[in-house]
Amino acid sequence: MARPLRFRYSPQSWSDGRVQHEILQPLQSNIGAQSVTPWFKIGGDWQTHRFEMQNGDVALFARTDSDAYWMGNTETPSSLWKTDKFGWREVPHRVSRWAQRELTATLHEEDPWLADYPHLSWFFLPVFMSKDGRGSTRAFFREHAAGFPDAGRRETTRFFEDFLETGVLDKYRHVMSGKLGTSNHVDRVRMSAAMAEFIAAKLLTDAGYDVVPEIEVTTGHSLDFRAENDETNVLVEVTRPQPPQNRAASGPVAAVRDTAETKTNGQLAEHGGGAVLFVDCSSFRDDAWSAVRGEQPDVRHRPAVVYRVRPNGHAEGYRKGAVPLKLDDALEFLD
Repeated sequence: MARPLRFRYSPQSWSDGRVQHEILQPLQSNIGAQSVTPWFKIGGDWQTHRFEMQNGDVALFARTDSDAYWMGNTETPSSLWKTDKFGWREVPHRVSRWAQRELTATLHEEDPWLADYPHLSWFFLPVFMSKDGRGSTRAFFREHAAGFPDAGRRETTRFFEDFLETGVLDKYRHVMSGKLGTSNHVDRVRMSAAMAEFIAAKLLTDAGYDVVPEIEVTTGHSLDFRAENDETNVLVEVTRPQPPQNRAASGPVAAVRDTAETKTNGQLAEHGGGAVLFVDCSSFRDDAWSAVRGEQPDVRHRPAVVYRVRPNGHAEGYRKGAVPLKLDDALEFLD
């Protein structure tokens, strides 16, 4: 499975003839490529190329007299196989900005409704335009409301747009957007679990904390976030129970208990305590959440926060144990 889009770097000189012979011709033979005029200017000493394939793939190539960068959601020409890969922040600004403009315009031509959500389009561009995941990731927002039940695509996409627009996760774009995955089919359970981390980051941000994702711990694995301010430095792990109708457990309360127990007996047990467990029930419909809300089941880990967020921004939940985070500005607590 192809990963989120990154650049390939060639520290060599590329003439028009070499581009024709080593890039365009192989792609023409294999997948019916054609060279078209790039949609945007790059500026500086760079020359640019845009290649479009009969199957809908697109590739970009920017070059100077001494080096070049390739990015595409298509097969890589053999002349570029052994080149190193770099992230969006690791390449020259002109190249990154040009590729972003080219691919964003392509995305919005193919899925015009996403144009109303520019920051989300930018943030998830590495997966929205990836080789394997471009259909599934867009469909997850378009047809599955990004994992929210009983909600439309526009209100749920606006929820994430408004949060991402704050920029608090911008510098973690590659790792966080990649959590959505680049599978060629929609795995709603896994993708919803990925979006639970964005919801958790929003809650922590709304509560006044800075968030840093993917915190490596001494056990050799990573916890989802560090939440910190001038007074606090706390690790947070997020889990998202499946809705009861999608699992074998007898009901929503069992779903919460079982999912939390799996996480508690796994990563959190290995970690040895100290982390706060966030149990995100945002996939639950009203009746399922009402049962959890009424019983407030224990989750076999303390401290823990069990909550449900709706795309209108309303968030409510309950605590178990002494939670070392002040979340009242982000959550309406039932306890």
